[in-house]
Amino acid sequence: MSKVPLARLLAVALTGLLAACGQSQQPAPQSDPAVTVARPAHKTVVEQDEYVGRFVAVDSVEVRARVSGYLDQVHFTDGQMVKQGDLLFSIDKRPFQTSLDQASANLAQARANLAFTEADLARAAQLVRDKTITEQTFDQRTQAKRVAAATVEAQEAAVRQARLDLGFTELRAPVDGRIGDRRVSPGNLVTGGTGGNTTMLAMIVSLDPIRFEFTFDEASYIRYERLSRAGKDMAGREGSALVSLRLIDEADYSHEGRMDFVDNVIDRASGTIRGRAVFANPHGVFTPGMFGRVRVPASPPYTALLVPDAVIATEQARKYVLVVDGENTVRQKYVTLGQLSGDLRVIKDGLAADDRVVVNGLMRARPGIKVKPQEQGGAPSAEAVGPQVRK
Repeated sequence: MSKVPLARLLAVALTGLLAACGQSQQPAPQSDPAVTVARPAHKTVVEQDEYVGRFVAVDSVEVRARVSGYLDQVHFTDGQMVKQGDLLFSIDKRPFQTSLDQASANLAQARANLAFTEADLARAAQLVRDKTITEQTFDQRTQAKRVAAATVEAQEAAVRQARLDLGFTELRAPVDGRIGDRRVSPGNLVTGGTGGNTTMLAMIVSLDPIRFEFTFDEASYIRYERLSRAGKDMAGREGSALVSLRLIDEADYSHEGRMDFVDNVIDRASGTIRGRAVFANPHGVFTPGMFGRVRVPASPPYTALLVPDAVIATEQARKYVLVVDGENTVRQKYVTLGQLSGDLRVIKDGLAADDRVVVNGLMRARPGIKVKPQEQGGAPSAEAVGPQVRK
């Protein structure tokens, strides 16, 4: 009899304990998640197109001899900077000096003969008036004087040519720039002249300023031309747009130049046209043949909305951002993206200036749920937004 009440008592106690445990495991009501929101930034931007190209020299000169002879001296160090007029090579002058001396002697002889014929003609003029000599003799002396004068002119030309040949034995730099390595050593015979078999001695390329050539497609060319003709400072044929450039090891487009040329023919094979910009190169960093990336203005300045690029999400092929409406409910807004500038992305369409964009707490925000929005200290951090680059 005493065991039954004890068992009932234990069962009642166990039931109460389980009920208490069940009550303690019930979840407490959760509050709305907190997110940080900010309104889009308003900035004036300029769209930019990017192209890959390479540097070319404004002046590129092959140093070749104008006269043939044996190379006597080299007056530069391979790869050095040279100035216009600097002496580069010397060819043995002695044969050319001899030719000049001979031409000068022939000229002196021709002048002496001319002086004699002039005096003889002067005497003949008096004699023909006195009927001492015939008209035929006078004409012969006149002809002799004319031949002597022509001979003097021919010898003067020979002297000038000999003097030129002597001067051509010194090869000087025709332009400022950097010279390459010498192609011929002293003691070798150098072939000169104007034919195709002349000896190339060295190459000089100018460095400051330097040109940058690149190609762009036909659609871009048409767009640039129309903007340029509308009075915009674009890369069209009539424009002189400011462009920026970076080298392959640089992150920023810190070098500025100007467009100065657009070709007159679109290549049939590639459908592209050649453009060219000019850059200052006072320190010689840019070298002909070097690759780089150039930014070309693709639109006039306009005011755009920008949001941090990190808040843009993808749904298949569409892009969207999360915004918080007036009832603190998260909504999706599909947007059309523009250019990227730093960590900010231009929004071309789909977003209003007063939208509250979720910029922090994206993992807690889902479309349709209510949140506790907290305004960011200001609009998304955007310094003066520079050129916008198409990607």
